[in-house]
Amino acid sequence: MSDTRNTPTLADSVRTTGEGVDILDRRVYPFERRWVHCATVEEVAVAIEEMVTQSSGPMFATTAGMILAAREARGAGPGSAGEMLRAAGRRLIATRPTNNHIRDAVLAILAATVDGPLPGAYGQQLVIAVETAAAEHDEAYLAGTRALGRHAAALLEDGARVLTHCWGDAYLIGAVQAAEEMGKRLEFVCTETRPYLQGARLTAATLVEMGYRPTVITDGMVPAALSDGLADVALVASDRVTMDGHVVNKVGTLAVALAARAFGVPFYVLSHAPDPRSPGIADVEIEHRDGEEVLRVLGARTAAEGARGYYPAFDATPPGLVTRIITERGAFEPARVSDHFAPPGEGPPR
Repeated sequence: MSDTRNTPTLADSVRTTGEGVDILDRRVYPFERRWVHCATVEEVAVAIEEMVTQSSGPMFATTAGMILAAREARGAGPGSAGEMLRAAGRRLIATRPTNNHIRDAVLAILAATVDGPLPGAYGQQLVIAVETAAAEHDEAYLAGTRALGRHAAALLEDGARVLTHCWGDAYLIGAVQAAEEMGKRLEFVCTETRPYLQGARLTAATLVEMGYRPTVITDGMVPAALSDGLADVALVASDRVTMDGHVVNKVGTLAVALAARAFGVPFYVLSHAPDPRSPGIADVEIEHRDGEEVLRVLGARTAAEGARGYYPAFDATPPGLVTRIITERGAFEPARVSDHFAPPGEGPPR
C-alpha cells in the first residue's frame, strides 16, 4: 500500500516566493519538470490561460496572483489600492470562465479585505491581509477536499476498478488517500484526455507516484472498456456543478456518462459544492478554446494542413446520467444536490 504521507508532485505545483509565483508547467509534465516564473499578476493570468496549470492549479495560482496584485498596489493610496486589487481579480476570473473556483477565490479574498472589513487598506497592511486571506482560502479548499475524499472512498468497494477522465487533481488524490486509510486498494483506468493528454500524463503519473499501475485508454475506448468489464465505477471531477445537478467538466465527460449508463456502471462526480450562482446550465459559460489546439498533441501537429479544429473545453452532463454528486458534505442525488447547503439535520438522506 502506498505511503499517504508522501505528497504527490502535482499537489504542490504553485509556490509563492518573495520574487513572485512559480508554477509547475503541466503542459510538459512528467517528461520535464519545468517551472514557469511569474513576476506579475498579468503573467499569472497568462499562465492560466495558456494551460501552464490546470484543474485545481488555476485556483491556487489565482490566490497567489492576488498576493502579487497586492504587492503591485503597495505604492497606491487608500481606495486606489483596492481598485487595483479588484481589477486584478477581474482579470484572473476572465482567464478560465467555466470553473467557478477562480471566481470564488477572488471574491473570498476581496470579501476578507477591501470589500469587507478593510475597505481602506493599502500598502503593507493590504499585502499582509491578502496573504492571510489567500492562505485561509487555500487551507479551507484543501480541508474540503479531504472531506470530499472520505465521502467518495466510502462509496468505493475494496478492489474497485475506477475509470477516470481528465485529471481530478486534489479531488482524486484525496479520494485515493482516504480509500487507503480505510484499508481499500483500488485499481484505475485513465482516459488519455485529448488534446492535452491530462489523463495519460497527469492522472496516470500521479497514480504511479502513489504506488498504482493504472491502465491508460484513449477517449474513444470508454464504451468498449466498460463493455469488456474493465471498470466497475466511473469517478470524475467537475469544474462546476449547477444547483439543479448539471455537471460541467472536461469535454468527453458526457461521453463517459452515456457509456456508464449504457453498461450499468455507476457514474460519480466529485465537487466541493454546487455553485449557488448557477441555478441551471444556462447560467454557465462554456469556454471554447482555439480549435488549433485540437490539431496538435504535445506541440506536434497531428492533423492534415488545411483541416480545422473545434474545441469546446468542457461539456455538460445532465443530472439524469449522474448516480451521485459527492461534495465535502456527503453524496447527493443530482436532483437534490442543492441540499448540500441545508443546515445539518434538515436535509434529506444523502
